[in-house]
Amino acid sequence: MLKRIISISLGIASFSFAMTSCKTPELIQKDVNSNTPNEYLTPSKDSTNVASELLWKDYFDDPNLKDLIETALANNQELNITLQEIEIAKNEIRIRKGEYLPSVGITGAAGVEKVGRYTSQGANDANTDIKPGVEFPDPLQDYLLGAFATWEVDIWKKLRNAKKSAMMRYLASVEGKNFMVTNLISEIANSYYELLALDNQLIILRQNIAIQKNALEIVRYQKDAARVTELAVKRFEAQVLQTQSMEFSIRQQIFEVENRINFLVGRFPQTIARNSEQFNLLNISEIKSGLPAQLLENRPDIRQAELELEAAKIDVKVAKADFYPSLRITAGLGFNAFNPSYLISTPESILYSIAGDLTAPLINRNAIKARYLSANARQIQAIYNYEQTILNAYVEVMNQLNNLENLSNTYGLKAKQVDALSESVNISNELFNSARADYMEVLLTQRDALESKFELIDTKMNQLGAKVNIYRALGGGWQ
Repeated sequence: MLKRIISISLGIASFSFAMTSCKTPELIQKDVNSNTPNEYLTPSKDSTNVASELLWKDYFDDPNLKDLIETALANNQELNITLQEIEIAKNEIRIRKGEYLPSVGITGAAGVEKVGRYTSQGANDANTDIKPGVEFPDPLQDYLLGAFATWEVDIWKKLRNAKKSAMMRYLASVEGKNFMVTNLISEIANSYYELLALDNQLIILRQNIAIQKNALEIVRYQKDAARVTELAVKRFEAQVLQTQSMEFSIRQQIFEVENRINFLVGRFPQTIARNSEQFNLLNISEIKSGLPAQLLENRPDIRQAELELEAAKIDVKVAKADFYPSLRITAGLGFNAFNPSYLISTPESILYSIAGDLTAPLINRNAIKARYLSANARQIQAIYNYEQTILNAYVEVMNQLNNLENLSNTYGLKAKQVDALSESVNISNELFNSARADYMEVLLTQRDALESKFELIDTKMNQLGAKVNIYRALGGGWQ
């Protein structure tokens, strides 16, 4: 009988090995393309990159803005949530490491058992003497104290690869945090410059209201002198009211932008410290973009995608190992007796065991194939994501470089437009006072002058925003 059992076991093991040695499914292969153009469309022989040369504290000059960014890096809730995700990823590494090390536990147990006398076990126990003249205890007590260990031998490096994959994802989560930092800094800076722009628009609007009120008084005097009709007075009044209503709209925008900044900083609404008078004095210095290949090192999102790709490649190896047999070893050592007084009586109460089992997939291979193919599909997905991230980074830099150039030209023309319209306001007022211009010409000129001043401020704000965005696009801010 024993020989038959051994033969059957060996036959099953041989058959399972033969099945598991079958060829694994063929996978779709895709090469990674991480090539970038040699230079941007605006070629520069200078490889200096402002993102790697300057920390954000050196890139931004405004002390109020620096204070906001420092507070946000400490208090921003979304960033702190991400930091906890990093801790979770770090603990995942510990979990994976523990899986390929032996697991040892201490066991203590106590129990009692009463079996029927007219059973095979009961009849056998009744005829067994522990000592001459002493019957086997009934009911039977059982006490156990020992240490037991299990260990899955990592033959195919499945468990070690799982740990390595967890390590890659942990590093990817760190890069994800860095990318969030760059976005947070740029969002705060853009909102701060928007706030300064709104302050300056409010100043110009109030100056314009004073000018329009003065013009309204003049028109009323002219109406009293029968030089204009009531229609002119009403049109001037309407313009004053319209401009005054715009003030409340801008004040609401200021309130909302302040609260947006406070939210990013992680605090309840309060006034944002700022120096709005310096807005027009802020200069856009030359931005050194370096070479496109530097994006692979400077951009945290590219490094994150690269690490996630590495993790996906390792996951394929982990899934492939499921096709092969796994070896597990179990062992135990302790004391076992039916009476506590006998528990440490050696060698009679000593209990030990050691066993090894080799398990290979035989029937349910479709599920293993599916996991293997899915792991490969996720790997290809990660390749596309990596390539897309590189392409997106290059496009972002190109857009911002082109934007900076166009905004610089636009600002020069807008400044000349403001000067021309400001002079035209004075000219139209003089012509109107001498009855050589219609009141509608005065109203239209004042409106155009106000709009041009607003547009000039918007252009300045967009310039400053482009300065922020190009720094982020080049990979700056997270250091």
